[in-house]
Amino acid sequence: MKALVFERNLPRFAASRVVSLLGSGRGAGIGPLQLLETGPPDLPDDTWFHLTPLLSGICGSDLATLDGRSSRYFESLVSFPFVPGHEVVGVLEGGGRDHAGHALAPGARAVIEPVLGCAPRHIHPLCPYCAEGATGLCGNVAFGALEPGLQTGFCADTGGGWSTAPLCAHSSQLHAVPEAFSDEDAVMVEPTACAVHAVLSADVAEGDVVAVIGAGTLGLAVTAALHYLVGPGVPCTVTVGAKHVHQRSRAEALGADTVVSPDQLARAVRRQSGSLVVAGRLTDGADVVFDCVGSSESITQALAMVRPRGRVVLVGMPGNVSVDLAPLWHRELTLVGAYAYGAETPPHAPAPHRTFELAISLVASAGLGSLVSAAYPLERYEEAIAHAGAAGRRGAVKVVFDLRNRSNRKGSTR
Repeated sequence: MKALVFERNLPRFAASRVVSLLGSGRGAGIGPLQLLETGPPDLPDDTWFHLTPLLSGICGSDLATLDGRSSRYFESLVSFPFVPGHEVVGVLEGGGRDHAGHALAPGARAVIEPVLGCAPRHIHPLCPYCAEGATGLCGNVAFGALEPGLQTGFCADTGGGWSTAPLCAHSSQLHAVPEAFSDEDAVMVEPTACAVHAVLSADVAEGDVVAVIGAGTLGLAVTAALHYLVGPGVPCTVTVGAKHVHQRSRAEALGADTVVSPDQLARAVRRQSGSLVVAGRLTDGADVVFDCVGSSESITQALAMVRPRGRVVLVGMPGNVSVDLAPLWHRELTLVGAYAYGAETPPHAPAPHRTFELAISLVASAGLGSLVSAAYPLERYEEAIAHAGAAGRRGAVKVVFDLRNRSNRKGSTR
């Protein structure tokens, strides 16, 4: 069995940062990531189960780590060496139990909710955030029965999805995969859950003008969530800024009302909101802007096109950015982050739902498994990571590692 292992190695880290200037993901072969022989991590106790990955996605946060560009904020929230990969669908070895305590048969497919909050760390009583279902806000991710790690895929004790060896998953993390789902559908559940959380935390109101910056995996999933989860009960107008032709067609298919190139997004919002332009910003603007990129440029763009007292939701992971916050002060804007998932209450729903349950429904309704564009064996990891780093330019959306053999494939192989 083999796994891609990320070790603490400062010279390699610096080398990958330099090479990444040529393009995201280009430095994987000389960075701290190595393909090594490995075995499954030990199960901490009988509430943990081994899950053998089938598909595992390459996420923007993974690329930031490999490029040497992730924020130093995360240094105390990971432990080395770790196996990356938190967007995972796998097969349970020997069976297990899901988050609700239901038995899962040996060989059953499951996806993991990767946040390592109080329950996986055996911290009792639960912190206030975990107790209310907001596990993504848990402050105990460096404590308890595990090494530090905010998620599976960043923790030395759990393993991760970029491996042919099983990883360890706590019962609270496991969600059964519907039989009708392909493996490609299932691997899209975790990033879709991030989008669901962002959209349902934004308080979109009927008649709102909504803008989405970016049309990669997160931007397209946010567009789908606005259309399928919010739109039926709370009609709003959604405009997406998409850089590439294939992204524009995808955004339209997922329910965007208007799709334009990024440099035309402010103009489209101006028409919809009846705004004027002063010093490069709109006098009125969008009620809500979802920034699915997380760069200095995208945050600046969001602040320039949102209305006074409007809301900017930061969905893409930022690092060290330089942004003029005068508009935030002058126009009394709300800039809010949207990380991970937990429990959500959709419009007009009588009770909260687990974010992953809503994400599973959204993947099925919107056909989001079709966003999986390319799959690579682990041995071709340099090629896979470079492809993920250039996904938009190369006509792709989600790039994944394919850890399957022919006997355990479910669904299509793109």
